[in-house]
Amino acid sequence: MTSKLQLTVPKAIADEYGIRPGDELQWIAAGETIRVIPAGKNNLSQRERTVEERLELFDRATQRQKRRQAKADKVVSPAARGWKREELYDDSFAD
Repeated sequence: MTSKLQLTVPKAIADEYGIRPGDELQWIAAGETIRVIPAGKNNLSQRERTVEERLELFDRATQRQKRRQAKADKVVSPAARGWKREELYDDSFAD
């Protein structure tokens, strides 16, 4: 956020959603969050989406979810670290 209240869109996000310099973005209040939508690309108020467009959006959302899930699957559980809680607190040092 700059002193002029301007935001920078990360390159990965801009590339994924086809946002280019000069594009307008819609800012939509959604409870405690704000949705940012590229104006004209996903604007439902101007027109209804075709079946092909809806399927494309669904496929993109599914791919994003698979990437998120793959990242979550990489999280290492304590059991996979090679030690157990009981091994940390054994009685061999209790003299």
